[in-house]
Amino acid sequence: MAKSPAIDSISWGRMEVEGLAPGKDFKLWPGGGRPWDWREAGTQHEPGILPGDVQELLDNGATTVVLSRGMELRLGVDPATRELLRAHGVTVHEAETTEAVRIYNELAVGEAVGGLFHSTC
Repeated sequence: MAKSPAIDSISWGRMEVEGLAPGKDFKLWPGGGRPWDWREAGTQHEPGILPGDVQELLDNGATTVVLSRGMELRLGVDPATRELLRAHGVTVHEAETTEAVRIYNELAVGEAVGGLFHSTC
């Protein structure tokens, strides 16, 4: 099983992830990750994280997914996203960003975990 990259640090507007250049928001999965560009799926704070945002995590083998809701919990999660993950039998954790990072890093040690991380509001 490919290991999910560790998140080395998180602060407002900046994340450092093992093996990747520093950035603001990230999509991470077993074996890799990349910056998360909200424009790709048309994501906005409401309704929030869309099915198109999480599909890449599923495609890369994530069986557990951590969704960060932002540092101030302003990022929602579209009900269709929860339904997609449920339909794939994925365990989902939703949390404020610093808590989401803690959960993700704990799980990354031994699980096929993916995550979406928003480092501001």
